Amino acid sequence: MKTLKRMLVLFVFSISVLCLNAQGTGETQAAVDNYVSTADPKYIFMFIGDGMSTPQINSAQIIGGNNNSGKVELDKLTFTRFPVVGLQYTQDATSFCPDSASTATSLSSGFKTHSGVIGMGIDKVTEGVTIAEKLKAEKGFRIGIVSTVTLNHATPAAYYAHVANRNDYYDIGLQMVDSGFDYFGGGAINKAEDGGESIYSLLEKAGYLVTSDRDEILSLGPGSGKVYAQSPVLQDDGAMKYAIDACDDELQLKDFVRKGIDVLYNEDGFFFMIESGKIDWAGHANDAVANIYDTLALDEAVEVALDFAFDHPEETLILVTGDHETGGMTIGYAATGYNTAYDILAAQKLSFVAFDGKLEAAMDGPFSFDDLMKMVSSGFGLGRNEEEAASKALVLNSYELDKLEKAYEDAISGNVDGYEESLLYGGYNPISVTLTHIINNKAGIGWTSYAHTGLPVPVYAYGAGAEMFGGSYENTEVAKKLMALTGV
Repeated sequence: MKTLKRMLVLFVFSISVLCLNAQGTGETQAAVDNYVSTADPKYIFMFIGDGMSTPQINSAQIIGGNNNSGKVELDKLTFTRFPVVGLQYTQDATSFCPDSASTATSLSSGFKTHSGVIGMGIDKVTEGVTIAEKLKAEKGFRIGIVSTVTLNHATPAAYYAHVANRNDYYDIGLQMVDSGFDYFGGGAINKAEDGGESIYSLLEKAGYLVTSDRDEILSLGPGSGKVYAQSPVLQDDGAMKYAIDACDDELQLKDFVRKGIDVLYNEDGFFFMIESGKIDWAGHANDAVANIYDTLALDEAVEVALDFAFDHPEETLILVTGDHETGGMTIGYAATGYNTAYDILAAQKLSFVAFDGKLEAAMDGPFSFDDLMKMVSSGFGLGRNEEEAASKALVLNSYELDKLEKAYEDAISGNVDGYEESLLYGGYNPISVTLTHIINNKAGIGWTSYAHTGLPVPVYAYGAGAEMFGGSYENTEVAKKLMALTGV
């Protein structure tokens, strides 16, 4: 019933857009302007898939779709069904391959700046005012910030902090406390004690409920006050687990969105920024499966927001976008020609991080190539023959086996500093990144980089004022359009 309701709402909204488009250029623009002028979004969701552009999005649609020849079909994501789609250009003041600090600053504050700078202008002195700060100060909106990575990482920080160096984590943490924002959720605080008193302690002194207790998080509601809800299960880097590695009973991004709505909801309105940060981290490591599963987890979180929008159809705006693309991901690989085989990706059972952990434990003692192949077979379904491999398609050819043997030797010897090795491994564990490359390439996925790229990023919009986000524009326009819609 919920799916049917969602499709009906999307259909009706799509028909209204088609009716506008049928009126002719001048009349269409007038109709859109009139709609926007009467739109008054009071509940705004800003979803950011860090490192997510069209290759990541479409890969998530392919993996759940039909991969059989003659029946090829996508399994559309919730947000790709939104009736308004735009395209934002992501370059910053220093590069066409920007970083998260500058791009998130553009999305939150409406101006370009240097890579590595958060909430400050090109002079690295002038501070901007973010859409979140404006809405809280001028309209009394409650503000929520959620991320699957640390909450003082570049993208979430760009909505409340102003620093010349994104690595000033403690200073960013102090500004988190001073923001007075109403809800933080997801990952930990990076380097929370590097500059003095713990940021967690300062949050508590500022009146926040700071909790990592699962039951307490699930009981959060309208009377909880200001909250920092940290996932009870974190990896060593302070981020939530990759979705592919998470157990069924662990809190996911969608849970932090659902509880955020419970905390933030009020008659004045709220602004809620939700980042899926590990899409980017998986892109850096060229792990397509981890990347895809976190994109799917983002879509599940969008569904939670859409359910809220159904109850507040005239007052809710949902935006889904990325800050930049990461990894130069391509759907298509030289060795597979026009063919893709995303179905074989199901053989990969864990992320590169989880596999790295298993490798580290195994390599503490004697570790032969045969030992490695047992791990490879269980974790990735790859093998030297049909007996070892999960399927015929996952049998390693001589070229792939040579690459894996070199990666094994380089990992054992520590030979990772050469030019060739930097291109092969990008600073990651030689074995795990070689395995993800092999299974990705077999599926028809390629990568060009371990860094960010200059691809434009789509913007999907639904709800009050959504029409403003169609067309192509600079990423700075996202913030400016939000400011115009909300009258701040």
